[in-house]
Amino acid sequence: MSQATKSVQEARARYLPLEEGFNVKRPHVAPRVFAEEREHAFDPATPTGFVTLDQSDRLQTAFPATLPLMLARYLRIRAGETIRTRLKASGEVYVVLAGSGRTQQDQERIEWRRGDIFLLPGGIETAHRAGVEDAVLYMVSDEPLLAFERLEPPARGSAPVAATHYAAADIQEQLEQLCARPIFDDTAGRALNLSSASMETSRTCLPSLTVTFNAVLPGESQRPHCHNAAALVLVLQQGGCHSMIDGQRFDWRDHVVVLTPPQAIHSHRNDGGDLALALIVQDGGLYYHCRTMGFAFA
Repeated sequence: MSQATKSVQEARARYLPLEEGFNVKRPHVAPRVFAEEREHAFDPATPTGFVTLDQSDRLQTAFPATLPLMLARYLRIRAGETIRTRLKASGEVYVVLAGSGRTQQDQERIEWRRGDIFLLPGGIETAHRAGVEDAVLYMVSDEPLLAFERLEPPARGSAPVAATHYAAADIQEQLEQLCARPIFDDTAGRALNLSSASMETSRTCLPSLTVTFNAVLPGESQRPHCHNAAALVLVLQQGGCHSMIDGQRFDWRDHVVVLTPPQAIHSHRNDGGDLALALIVQDGGLYYHCRTMGFAFA
């Protein structure tokens, strides 16, 4: 059939041989520390707004992304100022690193302070206001996942998650219990997962994302391992800890994000005298759903 006699729909068809259709190449995801972004977020001269950990140039995506399915940001809010957002995400995870304030989303209102974590559905206009001092928050969303499929956030009232507040005092109590637990050779580490009433069955924070505290006691080391999920490691307390990622050493520093690529062999070791603590966000929810987490000790 000549091109002239093909229908418009037939002319759109493409046929790819094996070497083109099954060996798809994408830019490599390398380990990385986002130190400059941290410095900018905590700089008193930085105005109210987002400091985005964007790797879209490295990942060759048409949308902002820290990893193919996750976008991380710092949010700096000057004292007494308000920032309004509406993010194209199914959910948003926030960690309060400095200051205090409040967040209003429809009828939901959360009063937050340093050490708190809160979870919001995406796609809804949200107002974040700082109190009497500057506030710095860290947040992660699944915006790249929706952008990849060109999807819109869930309709109001149908989001998979509801506003959820993990208060610092409750977190501290849970972490004390975590640090008291014994660990064994077949234990991946000291981990505490965050979920909510609406996600309790799946045991994740969002359908696509998992949020986990990792604690490393003085003198402890996490056994080297790998998994298919990529990880964004936010250091909350550096202790004397460092990470080894595919043979490279990355020393922990408070409030800095360390990127662990998918399938990278990694571990954490605390050679100091103080507790090391990190909050890790992974795109693990998708891999759990697909039965492809691929966890293995190295």
